[in-house]
Amino acid sequence: MYQYDAIDQKLVDERVAQFRDQTRRHLAGELSEDNFRPLRLQNGLYIQRFAPMLRVAIPYGLLSSKQLRALAYIARKWDRGYGHFSTRQNIQFNWPRLEEVPDILAHLASVQMHAIQTSGNCIRNTTTDHLAGVAPDEIVDPLVWCELIRQWSTFHPEFAYLPRKFKIAVSGAENDRAAIQVHDIGLQAVRGEDGQTGFRVLVGGGLGRTPIIGTVIREFLPWQHLLSYLEAILRVYNRHGRRDNKYKARIKILVRETTPAVFREQVEAEWAHLKDGPITLNAAEVARIGRRFARPQYQNLDALSVQYTQALARESGFARWSGRNVHAHKVPGYAAVTLSLKKTGIAPGDATAEQMDAVADLADRYSFGELRVSHEQNLILSDVRQSDLHALWQEAKALGLATPNIGLISNIIACPGGDFCSLANAKSIPVAEAIQRRFDDLDYQHDIGELDLNISGCMNSCGHHHVGHIGILGVDKQGAEFYQVSIGGAQGNAASLGKVIGPSFAQDDVPDVIERLIQTYLACRDSEEERFIDVVRRIGIEPFKESVYGNAHQKREHHHRQLAAA
Repeated sequence: MYQYDAIDQKLVDERVAQFRDQTRRHLAGELSEDNFRPLRLQNGLYIQRFAPMLRVAIPYGLLSSKQLRALAYIARKWDRGYGHFSTRQNIQFNWPRLEEVPDILAHLASVQMHAIQTSGNCIRNTTTDHLAGVAPDEIVDPLVWCELIRQWSTFHPEFAYLPRKFKIAVSGAENDRAAIQVHDIGLQAVRGEDGQTGFRVLVGGGLGRTPIIGTVIREFLPWQHLLSYLEAILRVYNRHGRRDNKYKARIKILVRETTPAVFREQVEAEWAHLKDGPITLNAAEVARIGRRFARPQYQNLDALSVQYTQALARESGFARWSGRNVHAHKVPGYAAVTLSLKKTGIAPGDATAEQMDAVADLADRYSFGELRVSHEQNLILSDVRQSDLHALWQEAKALGLATPNIGLISNIIACPGGDFCSLANAKSIPVAEAIQRRFDDLDYQHDIGELDLNISGCMNSCGHHHVGHIGILGVDKQGAEFYQVSIGGAQGNAASLGKVIGPSFAQDDVPDVIERLIQTYLACRDSEEERFIDVVRRIGIEPFKESVYGNAHQKREHHHRQLAAA
């Protein structure tokens, strides 16, 4: 865990005091809603459909047990007893009272947390791999680099009012688990020909109304120049990004319209003024940040625990959970464990205050008091001894956090949708639950194999539906809620955007549609090892469309019936 120094703490405390006064003045009628809006947004406070929503930053998804207990306390005292972990590795509270938000922020500050820049047209929370620091395929530990970016970007005066929100993701491993190709800036750790560490830089990715895969604008950036190159990119965007149309204001539109080649030239020209300047990194500064992290004190253990292998042979339920929810660790005798927040009947990503307190206890007992939040809306204990896995599994089961579905169809990513969000066209949570119930048989899920299913309630794509193997998007048809289905999306090294299969569906029809897509996949796959996404890439979407709509005449009739129903 990164530990605040005196400067970090002072900045956060001062922001709390500042926002307390701004809130007081707004409630007293001294600060108009128009003037208050940008202030509350940069402190993570939205006004949603029924109540304010506070988005709390979890920098690069890293939490201590003490911080998780503080989040549980907030959920219990100032909300309705739960929180929602988002695809940005943050947590959202959906029911705080406006006048009590400064008290929440003060409580967060007491445990080195905040809600700064979790909204607004600024640089948002930098995200990374949920296995950062422990993954065997890691080139560099990205946590230090994420912290350097966080310190550079927080309160950066030049980038406080960008044309639009801005998101950066960092992958330190060979296998991208941070979805870097669909971020405004994606950074992939690489090694140069001389063995030096650096970053491949991608720009202009993003989902939402205009989904785009990012473009590589520099194959190798020496680590010393990371911040100055990021600054060059942001300066070009700040200067040329559109401010007259929010739908065309993201950097991805600028890159596309100027062309990647021209954008690259502009960045390089800007960087020429910044390279080797004051924000050039050196080994001493990187080491200073590294020392602020409390590192686990690992034991010297056997590479494979006897207790673990015996339990695998003895209990099939434990073996199934281990195969899905337990991940390799770079230190012999240890493992990382995903605690699934995707139990059937529970909104994806939700955790009660009681569960948060219990997970904090698990982190203390099994994982050096530390845990992670993934952009797939689950919690991870990153440093568990293999010999403790069976005991952890038993406790997680009792808490409803041991569903062995990581990578399977019921591990659904979903935004809160129309149940909360004022921007949503349709609800997400009931659709996710209906699909989970349809595929609740774990044997069936394992027969289907690896499959990512993502749901968004609107085009903002907070549920990342564009990169789901199956993506579901809520749409509005004459005031009625309908759902558009796409297939073929993927994140990771081979990221791709899904293609819409045809006209949208009423809510009650969605589970049947997904079932037909699955049946088509099972009928067409060459072997049990061939994944859904591989079949879609091999045979295209037409066989799937045919299975859902039938012939062209039936497809038109379906569309007309849906419009009439709306």
